[in-house]
Amino acid sequence: MMSLGRVGVMALVVSVFAGGAGADRAETPGSSAPQEATVLAVMVDPVSQQPAIVLEGKRDRRRFVMAIGLAEATGIALPLQGVTPPRPLTHDLFLTMFGRLQVSLSRVVINDFRDNTYFATLYLSANGTEMTLDSRPSDAIALAIRAKVPVLVEDRVFERGGLREKLPERRPSL
Repeated sequence: MMSLGRVGVMALVVSVFAGGAGADRAETPGSSAPQEATVLAVMVDPVSQQPAIVLEGKRDRRRFVMAIGLAEATGIALPLQGVTPPRPLTHDLFLTMFGRLQVSLSRVVINDFRDNTYFATLYLSANGTEMTLDSRPSDAIALAIRAKVPVLVEDRVFERGGLREKLPERRPSL
C-alpha cells in the first residue's frame, strides 16, 4: 500500500477518469452549460512544490491546473489509484454519513475562479429534494470520485483559470 507521506515527496501522475456514467449536460461547443471534466493528474508542481490537479473538459478538452493542499491531494490520489486506507479519510467519513442520513451526492460543479480562488458546489438529494452546499473544489472532487458522480466545470472557469498554451495530446499508457 502507498504511504500517505509519499504524495508530498513525488509527483503522482494518474491517468484515470473521475466521475460516473453521467453524460455531459451539453454536447455542443460554445454552450454555456457546464461540461463534465476528467482528473488527468494529481502531481506536485516542480516549481512551487505544491500539490496540484489537472482537469480536462470532456467536451472541448480545455485544461486547467488547480493548486491544492497535501491532504486534499492524498484524498484525491488514493481512490484514483484504487488504494483503500486502513482507516476512513474525511471524505470517506462524509459519504458514509450521507448514506446513513439517506442523502446522496448527484454531482459537483466547479463554478467560478476569482481572486485566484476556485469555487464549487455540491448537489445533494434527500427525500426527493435537491440541496446545494458551497465547497472547496478539492473536497468536491474527492467526494465525487468516491461517489462515482460527475465533476462538472463551468465555461467561465476554463476561460479564467485555463491553461493558455496548448498541451500535448494524452497518450495511452503502455
